[in-house]
Amino acid sequence: SFSSPLSWSSCLARGEQDKDLSNARTGALRSTPTLGNTIDELNMKFSSTAFYGFVLGGAVAHAFLPTSPFHRPTVGTSRSTLSMVLEKPREKKLAKIEVLKTNSEHLTNPLKDQLATEEISVSKDAMQILKYHGSYMQTNREIRGKNKDFQFMLRLKQPAGELPPDLYRLLDDLSAKYGQGDLRGTTRQCFQLHGIRKGNLKTVISSIMNLGSSTVGACGDVSRNVMTTPAPFDTPEYRYAREWSKVFAQLFRPLTPAFNDIWLDGKAPSNEVMWSKDVEKYNVDEAMKYDSGRGIVLSDSTEPLYGNRYLPRKFKIGVTVPGDNSIDVYTNDIGVVVICNDDGELEGFNVMVGGGMGRTHNKENTFPKAAEHLGFVPKEDMMELMKSILASQRDHGNRDVRANARMKYLVHTLGIDNFRALVESYFGKEIKPWREMKEWKYSDWMGWWDQGNGKLFYGQHVDNGRVKDEGDFRLKTALRVIADKYNQHMIMSPTQSILLKDVEPKDKDAIDQILREHGVKPLEEVDPLSRLSMACPALPLCGLAQTEAERIMPSYLDRIRVLLDKMNLSDEEIMIRMTGCPNGCARPYMAELAFVGDGPKSYQVWLGGSPVLSARTAWPYMAKMKTDDMEKTIEPILAMFIEKRQQFEAFGDFCHRVGGDAIKAYSESYKP
Repeated sequence: SFSSPLSWSSCLARGEQDKDLSNARTGALRSTPTLGNTIDELNMKFSSTAFYGFVLGGAVAHAFLPTSPFHRPTVGTSRSTLSMVLEKPREKKLAKIEVLKTNSEHLTNPLKDQLATEEISVSKDAMQILKYHGSYMQTNREIRGKNKDFQFMLRLKQPAGELPPDLYRLLDDLSAKYGQGDLRGTTRQCFQLHGIRKGNLKTVISSIMNLGSSTVGACGDVSRNVMTTPAPFDTPEYRYAREWSKVFAQLFRPLTPAFNDIWLDGKAPSNEVMWSKDVEKYNVDEAMKYDSGRGIVLSDSTEPLYGNRYLPRKFKIGVTVPGDNSIDVYTNDIGVVVICNDDGELEGFNVMVGGGMGRTHNKENTFPKAAEHLGFVPKEDMMELMKSILASQRDHGNRDVRANARMKYLVHTLGIDNFRALVESYFGKEIKPWREMKEWKYSDWMGWWDQGNGKLFYGQHVDNGRVKDEGDFRLKTALRVIADKYNQHMIMSPTQSILLKDVEPKDKDAIDQILREHGVKPLEEVDPLSRLSMACPALPLCGLAQTEAERIMPSYLDRIRVLLDKMNLSDEEIMIRMTGCPNGCARPYMAELAFVGDGPKSYQVWLGGSPVLSARTAWPYMAKMKTDDMEKTIEPILAMFIEKRQQFEAFGDFCHRVGGDAIKAYSESYKP
């Protein structure tokens, strides 16, 4: 764990430069007793000075197998050797969540028994296990009273964001019959259903599974929904990105029979997950279970990659092509970029590691982090490399302090070179240097586009992902009409919107007409601030929310629009994001301007993210801003931007360049 707390100012400096924490190095390798002993568990006898020489010298302890205290790789080359005296492992109490996972019999107990009770809720332990099945228990926090109104949110797993018409029709029906009537697009290219009662969970989940979709691993300490650029261009690079996102989804899927046992009474689903058919040629299961003898594959016959304790924390993967950063690729535990030769043939992948958004207020040893470049990997080695990264986090991630359990802390603490050495100790090969690529650009892919194969795709903006029928605005019904009439395939976007793909040019005007008839605005009438914005659901259902986000974001954007127009900045496009707590679900720390909830009607203000979401995070400008003070907080920053910006400089780049001290000084002396 990280023993030295950081000051607010040091957090600010990290946001600008992502500086190393040299005083946090001594917690580099954490113990994982049932998954393979590490330095900490084996209690290797050397001084902290020796540890520095060991880690910073490039030698990283391998994930020792449980049956052998020191496992020397049998293939490839080792970067160095190390002689140590081993003592008897000291007893160490596991964190409660680790005990729960161990005793769950691969995600079965106590959930199975809890679902059979007459209660409208499940126990806290069952709630933790339920997350792996794709659901969170929630309650409407605005309903006061002794008896809580328990309900369940269900999240799907949709690799590459793909949304076939049969799945949309099913979700439309399920949300109307068993949910609160709407669907909620997430920032990871999948739908959530809210308001499901405990007694209906089995019906809803089994219906989704039998159709050939899934909720498995949509939440929990496993690989989450694998993202990819939503643009369905018919080019080699984009086809490979879609295909390999499904490869990774299959490679890291949990294998426990608990899902079928609980939701399908032990039977197999009527249809396999639909994306498995798209990657049959890759023999993913064979690659998953291939054992190089380097400690990647465990002796657990049920979960050969995860074991009975799964990962220390959630694990996120994103796949894209050079130049297209529509997925916020630097926010993932693993970011993957397809690399093709001039003939469009796949050569391999650029790989980045260690991104993540979550942090905790007043725990400044938690922080957002942009991923760092690991290197290039040939296509034939890619699945083994991905397994090696996962094993590095599985065996060395922090299982003691959950707030520091994401892989970004392991990468940050070791440094990218030593983390690379750790991965190579599993991989058995040296990772090649990162390949130069074209510069990143950001697009939300909204509006009409030529797909490249004689067909079109259309991006439909959805405010904060809420697909609903409300008054004259009936987007949910409009999409159902389109799905029924054209058997329309769709794609969820990383910005909570929806794309219609493979549209025949002759159907373009008719689709536009359906949307207009259902009160959906044409794209030219959508404020660019709205297109660039994101907000998490927050209140009333999220148990972590400290204040509003989705419900108040439209009014914030309206107020900022008034401010921009007043200051002759009407054409300025600023990426603005908002969350109701510091966990970062709407990826606020990458935005040019972000509001992060820290209490009732109160937000932190973050500035300086990249307009193309490239390799840096924003930094905290103001620790607490009341909602009523938004204009007087933002106006001086915009005034300084007008006065001191460079030609064509974006707002986020300007804030990053001048820094927080200069902005604060200007704001203190500013007179409207």
